[in-house]
Amino acid sequence: MIEVLVVDDDTRVARVNAAYVTKVPGFRVAGEAHSATEAMRLMETLPRLDLVLLDHYLPDKTGLTVVREMRRRGHQTDVIMVTAARDVSTVQAAMRQGALQYLVKPFAFAGLRAKLEAYADLRRTLDGGGEAEQAQVDRIFGALSTTAEPDLPKGHSPTTAELVRRALVNAEGPLSALEIAEETGLSRQTAQRYLKLLERTGRARLTLRYGDAGRPEHRYVWATRV
Repeated sequence: MIEVLVVDDDTRVARVNAAYVTKVPGFRVAGEAHSATEAMRLMETLPRLDLVLLDHYLPDKTGLTVVREMRRRGHQTDVIMVTAARDVSTVQAAMRQGALQYLVKPFAFAGLRAKLEAYADLRRTLDGGGEAEQAQVDRIFGALSTTAEPDLPKGHSPTTAELVRRALVNAEGPLSALEIAEETGLSRQTAQRYLKLLERTGRARLTLRYGDAGRPEHRYVWATRV
C-alpha cells in the first residue's frame, strides 16, 4: 500500500480528499493535517509515509515552505500539490522544489485518481532498479503528465469506458477483448469497441500475440505499462 498524508487547512476538504484517496486501489491514508506545523509533526512520527497531498494555503506557513523544510530535514517523501493557488510563480516554485505534480482546485475525483494512478505506475517503474534505456527514461519523466479522459464520441458510455479502463489499469499484463469482457461482464463486441477507442486516444496500446497458426491475437495494455 502507498501511504498518503493529506494536508489541507479546511477540515471538510481534507476529509473529502482522504475519502478520494481510499477509493483508489493501492492507496491508504496515513494521516490528515490542517497546518504546516501539524504536517511536519506527522512526517516525523508516522512509521511510514510515501506521498503528501499538500495544500499551499495553510494557516501558519505555505505549502512550499513545508516542502523546503521537508528537504532540509532530509525527508524525501514525494509531494503532489493540491491547491487553489494557480499563479505561475507558485506553480514554477513547486516544480523547482521537487513537487511531482500540481492539481488545481476545484477538481473531481477523476482528476485526483488520474494523478494517483500515474504516481503508482511511476513507483512500479522505479522499483525495477537497474539501468534505464532512453524509452524507460522517457516513461519515468512523463509518468505524471496525465491528462483528463478524452470526450467520448456519441454512443459511448462513460461508465462502460471506466469499466474497461480500470480492467486494463489493474491487469498484470496485456488483455484481449474476450478477457476484458469476462472481467467486466460486457459483451466481447462492446469490449473491443471501447478498447479501440482507448487505443485511438493513446490511453491504451495494442500488442500482438502470435500463435501456431492463423491471425495474431490482439491484446491491449494501459499506455503507462508499455
